[in-house]
Amino acid sequence: MHSVTDHLAALHQAVSVDPSGHVTVRQPDVLRGRVRHLARASALGEGAERAGARWLIWAVAQELGIRPASIHDLYIARGAGLTPVNFTVPAMNLRALAYDAARAVFRAANTRDASAIIFEIARSEIGYTDQRPAEYMASILAAAIREGYVGPVFVQGDHFQVNAKKYGDDPDGELGAVVDLIQEAVGAGFYNIDIDTSTLVDLDLPTLSDQQRLNATLCAQLTHHVRRLEPADITVSVGGEIGEVGGKNSTEAELRAFMTEYGAALGGTMVGLSKISVQTGTSHGGVVLPDGSLAQVSVDFDTLRLLSQVSRNAFGLAGAVQHGASTLPETAFGKFAEAEACEVHLATNFQNMLFQRLPADLHDAMVEWLLAAKSGLRKAGETDDQFLYKNRKFAIGQFKRQLWDLPPAVLAAVGQAWEEQFGMLFERLAVAGTRALVERHVRAVPVAKSLDAFSDGEARDEDVTGLAD
Repeated sequence: MHSVTDHLAALHQAVSVDPSGHVTVRQPDVLRGRVRHLARASALGEGAERAGARWLIWAVAQELGIRPASIHDLYIARGAGLTPVNFTVPAMNLRALAYDAARAVFRAANTRDASAIIFEIARSEIGYTDQRPAEYMASILAAAIREGYVGPVFVQGDHFQVNAKKYGDDPDGELGAVVDLIQEAVGAGFYNIDIDTSTLVDLDLPTLSDQQRLNATLCAQLTHHVRRLEPADITVSVGGEIGEVGGKNSTEAELRAFMTEYGAALGGTMVGLSKISVQTGTSHGGVVLPDGSLAQVSVDFDTLRLLSQVSRNAFGLAGAVQHGASTLPETAFGKFAEAEACEVHLATNFQNMLFQRLPADLHDAMVEWLLAAKSGLRKAGETDDQFLYKNRKFAIGQFKRQLWDLPPAVLAAVGQAWEEQFGMLFERLAVAGTRALVERHVRAVPVAKSLDAFSDGEARDEDVTGLAD
């Protein structure tokens, strides 16, 4: 318990732990002013220091009523017609400075009474940002503590994706890697998991059922794995995907073929999906022009509305999920709620906002490292602007400590910009005022964990080349 004792001292005894391991928050205001110490130790510490910080964050959050939760019951209620369908849940990938970014999210949520919001991180992002699930969870919960947010916190594994090439070379090995990641994530409190086996859809096969069968079968197999890992009284929200983002637009016939194949593979009475991701014209990160700017992208909102309606009316799902949308014009976001999309995934623009505000010396160091270390990713004919825009995300993990050590004035400026962006999104996506709706349908179950649960070593150095964000 030595590391825990040290952390308690750093918190100025705002928190106490009795011999049984029960945590009591004695001075909430003091705790909020000092909780960044725990978030930093979780992100940059090792061994007992890291484990103690993560355990304290989890235990304190539980004590304060800040609890990781599944959005499954809200989504199923939506699919059953028991909630409005005119709001779209933002699922936000916080690749860099997750603690500070989540603080901005919670500030925006608190002032708008927004609760139907999701934090997420993809398999690819876990790798290149050097944020394993337990660290990401600790950053989100610490931010909620800091900002006085109370209630369910939805954290999601985004694009827990099967790499098609690796699957072709070693099916058991690649599927096993996703199985292991799901176990790690659910154990960390990710009670929302998006399975993405859509990379295995084969459009050369003769029928839609044939094309979707492997996708649906493996998605069902991974759903079984999720259900075996669920804590008591929690039904993890599981999402599937029918069309790889950046490909051709999805169709109603493909959706029906996938769901039919998925149902047959799932079998029995096991709980299945709560939502389905589709392709409607976007791509992750946007399309980069030679000068580094982004091409205009047109989302097929008619297709999004149709697939949302079919997924609800025919299969009881919450609706369709839109990926790759964060770089769209602000005026586009209100259209997602109008199209009855249940969820929209947002990532790249938050990253862009950070890079635009970095000190010149740190930005230049990142560029120098990228040009040297990631030159193999450069495609023929790419300009420097195109290459750097598409690949600067890989510098996030490499410069993780330097980002944590940014001057307070820079962090404040970035945080303010993020808060304004999140606030705009919450209003345009119509999730302001959703706290009552979430409280009506979601039960945030307390989950106790021992210090030992945070003491395991962490997997590292996975090659995430070719995986979606």
